[in-house]
Amino acid sequence: MTGRSADVDTATATATDTDADQQVFHRHRNLLFSVAYRILGTAADAEDAVQDAWIKWSAADRSQVAEPKAYLTRIVSNVALARLRSTRHQRETYVGPWLPEPILTTGDTAETVMDAESVSMAVLVVLETLSPLERAVFVLKEVFDFSHAEIAETLERSEAAVRQAAHRAREHVRARRPRFAADRTRQREVTERFFAATTGGDVNALMEVLSPDVTLWTDGGGKVRQAMRPVVGAQTVAAWFAAIGTVTYQGIGPADMRAELVEINGGPGMVFSGPDRVVATVTFDFGADGRISAIHNVANPDKLRAVAGGTAHGIGTR
Repeated sequence: MTGRSADVDTATATATDTDADQQVFHRHRNLLFSVAYRILGTAADAEDAVQDAWIKWSAADRSQVAEPKAYLTRIVSNVALARLRSTRHQRETYVGPWLPEPILTTGDTAETVMDAESVSMAVLVVLETLSPLERAVFVLKEVFDFSHAEIAETLERSEAAVRQAAHRAREHVRARRPRFAADRTRQREVTERFFAATTGGDVNALMEVLSPDVTLWTDGGGKVRQAMRPVVGAQTVAAWFAAIGTVTYQGIGPADMRAELVEINGGPGMVFSGPDRVVATVTFDFGADGRISAIHNVANPDKLRAVAGGTAHGIGTR
């Protein structure tokens, strides 16, 4: 064999290995995004965490990796945890209520009710009140069903510390997120009625689907005009949404404002758009009676890029 042919064979083998490594990563990419997004609550940061995981995966000695899925999950979890800690101060000094960055999702990838619930805006808001470590542990344990020992190895903590963090996080979430969600068919029906009432400016019809003490949370991030505090009460919230079809919003007149029913964060939601941009998303939380108990309205343009991009994410946990 000549030196030239040996070089060609080596290059071919290297290219084949690289292709195989890319295929392995691509096979688990959706899972990695699902982990990172639940830990971080922002699509942009989650995508960055996945990209960092790819770089680390590419540089690693992959011949020593017995379980690529576990290895990649470990990388992305630690990257996401570090990124969450670094952004903590920005969120604490945020102008007005801080809401997660919404993403478009696909119903066929919501394998279980738990998958959809764990990526809902309501749950992500609750997770925001946990410490970074508690949040990462909760996501890995309660959503992805990792054992305490696996999480301890992944996050490089003692198993005792992980158990303690898991207990605190579980109790915290349980206290703030009672589990009595309406079934998905009922959620869709109520959302469609809300949609029709909003686009028709019908206050009375809106009142019928809202709980008396419904709370509206709006996130403009200081970039666009929004309520700086929660808006509470069916009458006030209904008036807020009924006015959408009658007033100019962010320079867009009523005739140019378009509303669309889509799936956002594992459940039915709405996207409001002008001729050239997405201006807001609306998602819902439902009470035991099936009526809307909370509304999350994201209008900060920095948080609408994932939705504007049009990519629908899978939210499965396996």
